Amino acid sequence: MDLVPAPRAVEGPMRCGVVFDEGTTLWAAAGTEGTERWLRSVLGAALGLPLRSGPEDARDSVRLCLDDSLAPEAYRLSVIANWGVEIRGGGPAGVFWGAQTLRQLLGPEAFRRAPVRPGIRYGIPHQIIEDSPRFPWRGLMLDVARHFMPKEGVLRYLDLMAAHKLNVFHFHLTDDQGWRVRIERHPRLTEVGSWRTRTKFGHRASPLWEEKPHGGFYTKDDIWEIVAYAAERHITVVPEIDVPGHSQAAIAAYPELGNTDVIDTTALSVWDSWGISPNVLAPTDNTLRFYEEVFEEVLELFPSEFVHIGGDECPKDQWRASPAAQARIKELGLADEDELQAWFVGHFAKWLSARGRRLIGWDEILEGGIAEGAAVSSWRGYGGGIAAARAGHDVVMCPEQHVYLDHRQADGADEPVPIGYVRTLEDVYRFEPVPAGLDESQARRILGTQANVWTEVMEDHARVDYQAFPRLAAFAEVAWSALPAPGERDFAAFERRMTAHYRRLEALGVAYRPPTGPLPWQQRPGVAGRPLDGPPPIR
Repeated sequence: MDLVPAPRAVEGPMRCGVVFDEGTTLWAAAGTEGTERWLRSVLGAALGLPLRSGPEDARDSVRLCLDDSLAPEAYRLSVIANWGVEIRGGGPAGVFWGAQTLRQLLGPEAFRRAPVRPGIRYGIPHQIIEDSPRFPWRGLMLDVARHFMPKEGVLRYLDLMAAHKLNVFHFHLTDDQGWRVRIERHPRLTEVGSWRTRTKFGHRASPLWEEKPHGGFYTKDDIWEIVAYAAERHITVVPEIDVPGHSQAAIAAYPELGNTDVIDTTALSVWDSWGISPNVLAPTDNTLRFYEEVFEEVLELFPSEFVHIGGDECPKDQWRASPAAQARIKELGLADEDELQAWFVGHFAKWLSARGRRLIGWDEILEGGIAEGAAVSSWRGYGGGIAAARAGHDVVMCPEQHVYLDHRQADGADEPVPIGYVRTLEDVYRFEPVPAGLDESQARRILGTQANVWTEVMEDHARVDYQAFPRLAAFAEVAWSALPAPGERDFAAFERRMTAHYRRLEALGVAYRPPTGPLPWQQRPGVAGRPLDGPPPIR
């Protein structure tokens, strides 16, 4: 059984089974129409099969059903010889995840866009698979602010997520280096903020530059299309709009948003290098009203429960030097700049809550006090997630030491633009999202886990593929499957299953890192990175 991620239970397989050919029909119960469309448009196109509608009791057919005895994302896939295939899901999502498993059973040809062997009959052995996810939040964060990914690339990554049963797409839309979503009331955010004049090539210490403009943004129609495409695949899109740090692109577009009593904000441009910009938002009523208007349009675009506001890596030097910021601290009765940031974040937590949404932010939002109901993305290690869970807040575990996929995959000199610590496929496979030391009620605060892809040194989708895969497949198994403790996980068996999975990735056109190391065209000789030696610190 070469399924990735691994299912909870499998009965079989046996030699006899069910054949897919021109006569295979498809019957879908009410509530499963989305998976019915997906099977015809994706699986039918790949295999060259019409999958026509047929009666429920037709032999060698595929039947889609809902079963309220199962959890919403759980499914039971039955392949019964001389009878057919049935996918029963606790909800529409469960049926869809069962269809993803069916696709894997049909072989790598099922992952192409058109048939490569027309007329062939595809057999699936007799078996019963029962499966359900460990976590409700199984996420991928994609940074499109540092290097813009056109809409077609985003849709492609949603398909890749669905193929691995990931269900939360964290869409990092704004940063110092670019603003990527059109806001009608503030058009300069994209007219000015979505383009930089040049781009640092490699780590920020690199002397190399790409001397041409870089940028792009998504229109409202683009976003609606992305959100709808994700929803058809049972993926929730969680937008991120960074405040109060990582905001130089916004300040370049609207200088009044910055600390004008400290620097000449009219001289700022969209940042062309990497790192943490010192230029942060001013804690003024004007800034709050401006971002309320931004978030009003964001809420129209994204129906997700959670909205990510960043809240990380906000240097306080300008606030310390700003008479206006210091006066605001005194006016609000705050102790220091950390509490000023907490006030800023807390304002938007209340604002979002009043509109039926929830704020989520990186673990720096714990500093100076965290707003009631806010959730935490724990990225600097386990510590922030542990503190948040113990304080009664929901947590998504995404510690950089384990699941930052921009970190290098090996210590060889041919790794392209090596960043951070070595995080191998096995390292990711042995990641445990629930930290030790939490009691049962605190552990329930762990909504799930997320892999993060920061794109400073990833100039195109092939570089993103190289960093994400195959490690994202290992991460998907960690997020979905009921695995034993990290030291007891059978990585050798996972590697054997990956042998088959590599063929699926190849059929999908994924430029993954081969187990033997980068191919010549995947290398970046002479482009400096920032490799860190030794094991990563576990905080």
